[in-house]
Amino acid sequence: MSDCTGKPKGRVLILVENLPVPMDRRVWQEALALTEAGYEVSVISPRPPNEPEYMELEGVHLYRYPLPPPTKSVLSFLYEFTYCWLQTWRLTRRVWKERGFDVIQTCNPPDTFWLIGRWYKRKGVKFVFDQHDLCPELYESRFNRRGVFHKGLLWLEKQTYRTADAVIATNESYRRVAMERGGVPPDKITVVRSGPLASRFQRVAPDPSLKRGRKYLGVYLGVMGAQDGVDYLLRAIHHVVHTFGYHDCHFALIGGGDMYPDLVKLSKELNLTEFVEFTGRIPDDDLLRYFSTADVALAPDPLNPLNDVSTMNKVIEYMAVGLPIVSFDLKESRFSAQDAAVYIPDNDEKAFAQAIIDLLNNPEKRAQMGEFGRKRFLECLSWEHSRQKLIEFYDNLMIQPCRRGKSAGK
Repeated sequence: MSDCTGKPKGRVLILVENLPVPMDRRVWQEALALTEAGYEVSVISPRPPNEPEYMELEGVHLYRYPLPPPTKSVLSFLYEFTYCWLQTWRLTRRVWKERGFDVIQTCNPPDTFWLIGRWYKRKGVKFVFDQHDLCPELYESRFNRRGVFHKGLLWLEKQTYRTADAVIATNESYRRVAMERGGVPPDKITVVRSGPLASRFQRVAPDPSLKRGRKYLGVYLGVMGAQDGVDYLLRAIHHVVHTFGYHDCHFALIGGGDMYPDLVKLSKELNLTEFVEFTGRIPDDDLLRYFSTADVALAPDPLNPLNDVSTMNKVIEYMAVGLPIVSFDLKESRFSAQDAAVYIPDNDEKAFAQAIIDLLNNPEKRAQMGEFGRKRFLECLSWEHSRQKLIEFYDNLMIQPCRRGKSAGK
């Protein structure tokens, strides 16, 4: 894709560390949207094992480095930051030499790529901060403390805000943080929500075999890290099966992450092996079979400083296929799902279990919630809506001068 001269509208380099691309669905959709709109897009990210450092996929240029080991402590986080920063710097230099770029878009966590941004701003490159997580809140939620590292993360976030020519926020809560904590002018912030494509994320024929001989299927989709609440979900399922004696539901937990082995172990310790299936990461076709067969969807992200203000992608994806949801009571989850979910206060695992049973025993309510969620998704939460906002953001950015003041490294 290009303009009438045959040249791309602009060259964009996206930096991401949290997940490999195209596995990172949001980043991949951004890259494809910009490519289809006439931009040349390169992405630097970790790579899955046994894949090449460079490949072109659907017009997007992928430059990827080996995944770092899982992080489970502050020291391992520091190692990951250093390792990924050096690998990203190396590949950024390679992209600059081989393709060049007009914009660097950094996707956090972590908030460590602003130094790369400042270096290239000296060369006239613009810097965009696509804020996926609030890193200070992420640290506080994961380690249940603040202290010197929390202050350091606030400083890194501030430097990223100061370096940015413009900010992409995933929701209004993040937009407010960018204005109030980051001092970013409102006209420099655009909300681009995450969500699947309505044209691709639709129900398929259900597969009753996925229920493993039981009447109902509950499904979880997402990362399995320390802050994602899958341990809460397993304890809630323990209440479903062993406290309430409800044996009619099978549970499929889809995804992977740092805590995956620990969660499989916890499932065995809770005597749930017969009722809980860990699928790992699966292709979209298989995911849609599970979603189209499921009777209830589960969002166990616990209330904490990060989760309360973060949009959970899983919630949007559940709504896309019309699944009723059981969720802990989070501000942004309420905004997304509204009447498509039942909300459980105080991270109460037993109440979460009771809500699952109540929904399974009420097919009319499940149908009403599912219909509401699907309608809301189609009207305002699908990627088709966000895609247009992203393209308009970039089209406007490309005609703005690069900000080269003190915050740009001079």
